[in-house]
Amino acid sequence: MADPKINTVLVTGANGYIGNAVARSFASSGFTTYGLVRSKAALYSLATNEIIPVLGTFTDLSFLSKLEEEGVVFDIIVSTTEEITNYIPHYKNVVKLLRTVATSSNKSGVRPLVLFTSGCKDYGMSPYLASSPELAPHTEESPLNPSPFAVDRANYAVKIFEHVDLFDAAVLRPTNVFGYNSSYYSEFFVAAERAKELGVFEVKENPETVLHACHVDDCGDAYVSLALAPREKVSGQCFSISSYRFETLREIAEAFVKEYAISGGVKFVDGKWGTGSRPDEVRERMIMGYSQWTGSAKIRELTGWRDRRLLFSRGLKQYRIAYEAAIVQGKLKLQNIPSEEVRR
Repeated sequence: MADPKINTVLVTGANGYIGNAVARSFASSGFTTYGLVRSKAALYSLATNEIIPVLGTFTDLSFLSKLEEEGVVFDIIVSTTEEITNYIPHYKNVVKLLRTVATSSNKSGVRPLVLFTSGCKDYGMSPYLASSPELAPHTEESPLNPSPFAVDRANYAVKIFEHVDLFDAAVLRPTNVFGYNSSYYSEFFVAAERAKELGVFEVKENPETVLHACHVDDCGDAYVSLALAPREKVSGQCFSISSYRFETLREIAEAFVKEYAISGGVKFVDGKWGTGSRPDEVRERMIMGYSQWTGSAKIRELTGWRDRRLLFSRGLKQYRIAYEAAIVQGKLKLQNIPSEEVRR
């Protein structure tokens, strides 16, 4: 029996929240996986997951010469980084890297597929609550209507299709993601811990707010599914990545009341936010108040990808344990999000 073809992938931002999950998914799927990071501290964690660490930056591409000398040729290149408040300059640096890597691969007769990460916030908020009969999911055919923070990303991500001279490309738009330290969904845990002390979980948004997220491991597997799909059906396309259904804010809040044994239950006080002077209040509003339903039928029908992890509210106990373990290990680093910014 002949040995199977060895596919090689480069994942940028491989120590990031989504980037690391993507790199791990490729490695566990049999790809020879290289992970580009800027920090020496991340090298060992990548190596322990059988991801070949590459130290380098987008502004100094000298690290690529060593890979070329070693004869490394990339079939797949995954871009997972962004600087949302400085998007265009970072985007241009990313494109320079992608074109340089693709040029090297082209010399060996390989035309890479670039999986370029954007986000579902490019579609904007859903105009209806969960109880509305008019509620419908955003799809890849929906017009882009981003909030101000995501305008540059929405406009520039699709420009990746202008580089067909060197590589094929697809734009991926994940929803919010959770799992392990839970990224921005950690705000729920922070709010629940405060609520347990106060005796009531006070939520300052409409209980019918639509919240659509996806476990970060399922998100990583979605990238792999596209890399393995027929190239002609992936190239030039956009794909949204989301769990099989959305959850309501009420559903998640009630799960927290049960998990944390909050004696006074949940109290919804829609529109009763304060001045937003507390950073945790700003972040909390960003996560709990951004109503959006994003469909993922396109990637499911093309690749057979399915999310396997429990919804956030249904797997809350295990997600809480992982979140608390991340705090103990000192790995949880909550970011100070500008007031207009929401991830993905």
